[in-house]
Amino acid sequence: MITPVPGFIPLRGRRVACLDFGGPGAPVLALHGHFGRGRLYAPLAAALAPGHRVIAPDLRGHGLTGGGGPFSLDEYAADAAALLRALRLGPVPVVAHSTGGVIAYALAARHPELVSALVIEDIGAVTDRPVADHPVLDVSGWPTGAADREALRHEIESRGIPDATYFLDSAEPDPGGGGWRLLFSPRELMESQRAMCGDFWAHWLGSDCPSLLLRGEHSPMLPAAHAHEMTARRAGTALREFAGCGHWIHDDAPEAYAGAVREFLTGR
Repeated sequence: MITPVPGFIPLRGRRVACLDFGGPGAPVLALHGHFGRGRLYAPLAAALAPGHRVIAPDLRGHGLTGGGGPFSLDEYAADAAALLRALRLGPVPVVAHSTGGVIAYALAARHPELVSALVIEDIGAVTDRPVADHPVLDVSGWPTGAADREALRHEIESRGIPDATYFLDSAEPDPGGGGWRLLFSPRELMESQRAMCGDFWAHWLGSDCPSLLLRGEHSPMLPAAHAHEMTARRAGTALREFAGCGHWIHDDAPEAYAGAVREFLTGR
């Protein structure tokens, strides 16, 4: 499995990093969640090839995309629409995790001409209490760097994170001062998390393209009752639940996750 070098596209006043996994297949837009980056979709891209070509940007404030905020659903959805138009793509399926899922279904509601289908991984139509008991991860005191990768892991895990691997995927050697640095700003990600808490039912119900909702059995973000309500209220939506999984289904059960996505995309 090879992750390509990201290209950079000027969009809406910023330089957006975007991974195009290439191949002859039908394009699929993939949107990560908070603290992530586009390259987390490398395993899915390999599993879907050659039938599908995955395109995965780093969202604003994440990864190698520059420019910081502002952070809001309006801005995130406008970025995604601008990217598809810049690449002259659409309508395409959108596969998305967590906050990326909210962006995806808002994109479908606002720009139905750009989205042909949705795969939403473990996020609800409501992303705040009482649906999600702890919608914001407090990273306000996190370090932005450390002497090396393992020192950065220790700093993060000492703040109550059992396993910092997901966050360390957004860390790289610091070319300026030595050591390792996070590619996101804790202050900016606090702002973004708070901005993306809310009731987004209107956006979830605002499109009618075929959709697949994925839920982890032990998810803290998408309770079973809410997931079933989402599928009941939106025509053309199927629910797939993954036993033993949490919020990161793509990491907890990568083969089952990829199989579910492939089956949905090829069976429509």
